[in-house]
This record gives sequence, structure tokens and C-alpha cells, in this order.
Amino acid sequence: MSGNVKEEAVDYDDFVVRIVQLMQDIPSGINDKVLMNSIPELDTKGRATCINKLLATGKIDLFKAPEGLLYKLKAPSNAINIRGDQEEKVVFKIIETSGNKGIWLRDIRAQSGLLQQQLNKVLKSLEAKKLVKSVKSVNANKKKVYMLYDLEPDNSVTGGTWYSDQDFESEFVEILNQQCHRFLLHREEKASANKSGGPLAVRNGSLVKVSEIASYISELGISKVTLRHEDIDAIMKTLIYDGKAERMSGDGGEAMYRAVKSLVDTPGLVKSPCGVCPVIKDCGERGVITPATCQYLQEWLDF
Repeated sequence: MSGNVKEEAVDYDDFVVRIVQLMQDIPSGINDKVLMNSIPELDTKGRATCINKLLATGKIDLFKAPEGLLYKLKAPSNAINIRGDQEEKVVFKIIETSGNKGIWLRDIRAQSGLLQQQLNKVLKSLEAKKLVKSVKSVNANKKKVYMLYDLEPDNSVTGGTWYSDQDFESEFVEILNQQCHRFLLHREEKASANKSGGPLAVRNGSLVKVSEIASYISELGISKVTLRHEDIDAIMKTLIYDGKAERMSGDGGEAMYRAVKSLVDTPGLVKSPCGVCPVIKDCGERGVITPATCQYLQEWLDF
């Protein structure tokens, strides 16, 4: 029987150790499917937490592969294998230690002790050899970070699914919001049409798994990128804030959602861009994302 979700602190240290052991057994790298099959008791949120811990501590690297993202244990530094002068080896080592979050040009200059002209020459050489690359960061307009060429940039650099060329895709988020709600309503109608059960059966029959929503969105073909379960969860939270859905826990504690009818009018805040913003948790009075600098909020206020 379904019940309300209860947030409990979970110690993922043992799972992190098991994931590291799994990567040692498969040095070519593992993807989410391998993780799911090898550690089935670790849910989507848990896998993301463990992977983020390993990335933050610099123990693994993240790569792109035909089947999706690939996780590998970080190999010993390749700086000694670089064909070039000592300056190139020093800069490569500095960039290598930054992982998939990259490093600012000024930080490379500070750590290497090179003059700007020398550093530009070294970086140009490393980029030409396809050893490193520069990536535009959403955290600073017209600024780039440097990382190893084969690494997949962290979401904190690219903005993740909701950004394209440093621009927040508000229309894309709104379309996903509408389609996810439509799917929940369709499931509710289907459950209500079944007259064989009572109210509880209808309620349970209207519950939808995140994986089902993800498959539905994928079949629609409205997303140019593959949406992760975390992305769908972010969209579902906007529906919850809108009073259009509620989150439940199914058998095994898996998160499930169902459509609900709001008992009161939607609050004005939810009707604003803030109500459907997946990065609202990063918004504050100070920092890169603030209400004062949000062009979408300003356009909404002007309207």
C-alpha cells in the first residue's frame, strides 16, 4: 500500500566502496545499466549521490559513450606521457586535477606561474593536440573553463538539461511541465474508468513511475537530449508546487506521482517563472542566479 514519503538520512559510504570495486573489476568503465544490475538495491537518487561523491573527490572521470554516460576510475596522471616542454606538462597536470568541473584561466595562471602570453601559447598547443578543451560556463558570461579533452563537463558548468548555449530554456521546461501533467491526467482517467475497484484502487491505479514518464517523454520526441530520471523529478516538483500532482512512495520505496486537483487557486508565485524553474534552489540574493538579474522574471513582471 502506498503512503507518504518520509525523508531519511542514508549512509552511502558502503555503496561508494562497492561502486569503486565494480570499476576496478571493469576498468573499461561502467554505465548506469551496469550499476543497476550489479547493485539493484541502490535507487536512482542513491546512484546519483554516490557518483557525485566520487566525482567531487576526484576519484572517477565521466565520459560520453554511445550507450550514455560512462564512469571510470581516474587513472594516474598522463602528464609524463605528453610530448612537449615542461610548461605544457605543468599546465596539463593543473587542468587534469580540476576534473570535469574545469578550471578558470586565471587559476591556471596563478598555479603555473606563467605569464599570460606564455600560458596562451601553451593552451593553444594543448588544444591543437586535443589534450584539453575550453568550455563556456553558465556561471560567468563570456568566460571559459579548461578540462581534459575527453571529459563530459559537469552540469554546474553547462547548466545541464535546462540550458542551451548558456541560455535557460524556459519554453522547453514549460512544454515538459504540460506533457508530464497530461500523462498523469491520462493515467487518472484510465484508473477512474475501471469500475471494478473502489476509491483506493483508483488512487493506486493512477500512480505513475518516473521511468514511465521518462519513456513517454522520449516517445514524444520533444527533447533533443536524453532526460535522466533526476530531470523528470525536477519537472514533477514544479507540478507539485503548482498543486497539480503529489508524490507518493510505491512498493520498495520507489517514488511515484499522481495527478491531483488543487483545492485553492494557484498562488501567484507559482504562476511566475519561479514556479517552473528547475534551478530555483540555486537562486538567492547573491551569486550568479538572482531574482534581480533574471531576465525571465523581469519579462513576466513587464507583461
